[in-house]
Amino acid sequence: MTIRILPAVGEPDAARAVSSLLSQLPGAEPAPPVADSTALADALDRAASRAAAGSPDLPGPPSAVDELPEVVLVHERIGPVPALELIRDIALRFPAVGVVLITTDAGPALFAAAMDAGARGIVGLPLGYDELAARVQAAAQWASGVRVHLGGGHEAVSGPAGTLVTVTGAKGGVGTTVTAVQLALAAHAAGRSVALVDMDLQSGDVASYLDVQFRRSIVDLAGIRDISVRVLQDAVHAHHTGLGLLLAPEEGERGEEVDDRAARTVLAALRSRYELVVVDCGSQMQSANAAAVELSDTALLVTTPDVVCVRAAKRLVRLWDRLQIRKADDTTTVVNRLTRNTEIQPPLVGKATGTRVARTPVPAGFKELQPYVDAGRMQDLDARSTVRQALWALAGELGLVDAPAARQGRGSHRARTSLTGRRRKALTAGPAAGEPGAPGAFGASGPSGPYEEG
Repeated sequence: MTIRILPAVGEPDAARAVSSLLSQLPGAEPAPPVADSTALADALDRAASRAAAGSPDLPGPPSAVDELPEVVLVHERIGPVPALELIRDIALRFPAVGVVLITTDAGPALFAAAMDAGARGIVGLPLGYDELAARVQAAAQWASGVRVHLGGGHEAVSGPAGTLVTVTGAKGGVGTTVTAVQLALAAHAAGRSVALVDMDLQSGDVASYLDVQFRRSIVDLAGIRDISVRVLQDAVHAHHTGLGLLLAPEEGERGEEVDDRAARTVLAALRSRYELVVVDCGSQMQSANAAAVELSDTALLVTTPDVVCVRAAKRLVRLWDRLQIRKADDTTTVVNRLTRNTEIQPPLVGKATGTRVARTPVPAGFKELQPYVDAGRMQDLDARSTVRQALWALAGELGLVDAPAARQGRGSHRARTSLTGRRRKALTAGPAAGEPGAPGAFGASGPSGPYEEG
């Protein structure tokens, strides 16, 4: 989320200190400080006038809040209008702007007076980074919520929801990201608007595969309950291929900030704007990508035709079933790196996992993929590549290159597991007889041997 900040500080030394700290805040876009209350009022009036004139880059009717800063910082010694009167005036004229007072007196009396005037917080002098960041971010989130209710931000919530496709790996290194990227490129080449989401939150590599350096990530949307089009535009990277990329954070530990609720909110916002949303879920199940798999219209499970990987695929399918995320028969397995001499063929994978197997397998093509992977240019993969041809054929098989059709996502009517923070049945209860993974369901009627664990 980009936070536009307008400081109103008359003292030169204080203005320099404020500007220095604001430049360090993640996602902050501070404007040059204004020196007095008159200049501040003029700046806000000009911003409101620009918004009212309309923006050609945003859909929908113009709104008077679109160009206003989310946060205004008011120094206690601003003049000629006293600080509290200035705050009251801003709160009345621009209710979608969060105002923070900078003062040497942070006592309860001034705090109460500032709140009565309409301020969203107080920062004490001398300024500290942590306190300033906390007050600015809280005021910005409040302002974003107010703008949604005032009609600002041009929410794109109407119309049919886009199709959601998740791509999950049975284990690491099976080609999940390559599959997700090529499916997204194939759908975009067919004329669909496509968002590619990297929800492998700890070790996502979509940015590396497409040679992208972008500081925004899905984490920037995690704390926002109402995601407007403008906020979404700030977080989604418009790749030159035409894909909209919502990337995983560079710091893997920050992935914990994206929980079940945040994932659902983000995916709903993306589906309201794009005809197709492809999510790379990686191979480690967390609350966020578990929610994505549950909500998806199509859940793909990528595996390679070897004993270890098929076992991993079977474990993951059983996990989804136990935690009531998704049934095996509602999952499509994609067999990657298949060769003519491979002993384990797709029908055997389907019997082992209890899932549907895509009719289009993906051949092994290490030599043709390696130069593009190393260069981070997966979008330039040769059209004659057997891997690309197979994955684009898979996109056709899945209906991703057809004319867009309004399809509702999978509901969340089923009980959910603790992975996503909702009630689930006991994990100690085994699957019912006859279900994939039940005793006898695989060993009695299906092939046994190396795929059966124990």
